Parts: sequence; C-alpha cells; structure tokens
Amino acid sequence: MTDWIPALEARGFGLSYGSSRILEEISFTVPTGSVAAIIGPSGCGKSTFLRSVNRLNDLVPTTSYDGDLLIEGVSVFRPDTDLVDLRLQVGMVFQRPNPFPKSIYENVAYGPRLNRLGSRKDLPTLVERCLQRAALWDEVKDRLHESAMGLSGGQQQRLCIARALANEPQVLLMDEPCSALDPIATQRIEELIFELKQQYTIIIVTHNMQQAARVSDSTGFFESGRLIEYGPTEQIFTAPTQDRTEAYITGRFG
Repeated sequence: MTDWIPALEARGFGLSYGSSRILEEISFTVPTGSVAAIIGPSGCGKSTFLRSVNRLNDLVPTTSYDGDLLIEGVSVFRPDTDLVDLRLQVGMVFQRPNPFPKSIYENVAYGPRLNRLGSRKDLPTLVERCLQRAALWDEVKDRLHESAMGLSGGQQQRLCIARALANEPQVLLMDEPCSALDPIATQRIEELIFELKQQYTIIIVTHNMQQAARVSDSTGFFESGRLIEYGPTEQIFTAPTQDRTEAYITGRFG
C-alpha cells in the first residue's frame, strides 16, 4: 500500500520580507482533486502564501523562507528547482484579469508554444480543449483571432484560466479571481471551479465568505500571518473550534 501524498503540504512555513515577518508556522495539507479556500482579513498574508507556492515572492529581493512547501511530496525550495517548470506545474490566476494584448487564440497558445509542450499542429486542438474547460469556447470559437482585450471582464478571467490550463498544471492557484467581476460572471467562475476540480487541485483566496462556503471542500482562516484554523468547509462555517474563526465568520471583525 502506497502512502497518501497530498497535492499541497505546508510544513511550518514562514516568510519574511527583510526584517518584516509576514507568515509564521503555516501547516496544512490539501488533498488532490479538491478545492481549498483561504479566508481572512486584508493584510493577513493570504495572497503572500498563495504566491509562495510557485515562488512568485522570489521576485522581491529581500524575501526569505523557512519551513517547507511541497507539491505532491516534492519541496518547491529544492536547490535544483526549475522555476519555469514549477510555474507550469502550479498555475496562477490573479485578482484582475490580465490577458496578453494578443488574440484570444494566441493567449492560450503562448505558453505551450514557448515551453514546447506539444507540436505546432497540435496547438489548435489544445487551444480548443482549454477554452472548453474554461467554459469559453462556445462564446469565442468564431472570433479566435480577435483581440482578447475586446472580451468582457468575466470572459477575460475565463481566458486567463484557459491560458493557465494550457500549461497542463497539477495545481491551480486563484487569487480572488472574482473580486473584479459582476455577480453573473462570478457565478460562471464558481461553476467552473466546481467542474475543474475533477481534474485539478485548486487553492482559492477569497474575501467572500459565501463563495468560500459554496466552492471549497476545505477552508483555512488566516489572521496576522498565522493559520488560525483549517478543516472541512462545513465544519469551519458551522462549528469552528477557534473563537477568532467564529468572530470572523460571523462578521464581528474583519
């Protein structure tokens, strides 16, 4: 019998920017094929943690880490880690849609072409498959060579999801992907998250308590750079074990 290996495991993870301590002793696991939500007040370290998983915080020169983060049992901080490969394995969707100023087709094809993930003749099939997975194909199939900048905000965000999927990630990070969207576009993204977890592990940062309750299997509550509580979403929202979690969930602070 093989040991169970989570998609993501944080082991006493901490992060500093210079002398400023941002994250402290974060430990939890996310099973493969599930959605984990990270909630907490502004400035508590949610997005910083998310960006640590594929080492985007390395772009800040004063960043230092301790503890560990593992993707499918392998540390992202190994000395021989190839950051390009890591960021293919761990895709990222940001708070505001950020399509490239290229055509819809080129937005999706860019990563696979750059990273040589398939032959040129396979690209059209790959683009179609990713747009279908992002629930966008039917809306754009007749305008693939038009600028992505002409899409609505919700469509642009789904295009960014398709672009991330084109790199064939195992884990998909989403940093408040609906914060800039209207309620209808938000619903589309939430439905998409539910469908995508059949093939991917998703970690989503959100300020929206209802959204976390709707889309996630597990939830972690961050406060002041620490993980206060982590567990099944239903338990976190109905019977949290920590008073601070209950206070945040019920709106008494944050």
